[in-house]
Amino acid sequence: MVATAEDMAQVLRAALAPTQLEVLDESAAHAGHAGAGPQPYGTHFRIRIASPQFAGLSRVAQHRLVYDPLRQMITQGVHAIAIEVLPPVHPAATPSSLQAPPSQSS
Repeated sequence: MVATAEDMAQVLRAALAPTQLEVLDESAAHAGHAGAGPQPYGTHFRIRIASPQFAGLSRVAQHRLVYDPLRQMITQGVHAIAIEVLPPVHPAATPSSLQAPPSQSS
């Protein structure tokens, strides 16, 4: 079974109820490197995630919470996972307040 970014996202949503989640398959950028598979997908991923479950935990403990539910995928061929734990979004923040300010052009 080749892992997909959507497969990982579903597992992480179920396990960690993230407030923010982005899973990127960066496998194509690692073609020819150690652990790269025959296809340009399914081996190297980047996960950007925020979850209330990370509160008060060390970075190592936060990363373990991400790795643990993905363990089966790792044993089935995922070679590398880069994890970026994002700061939690304040509950009062609205989607419009999270957008970048409009660019000012002269």
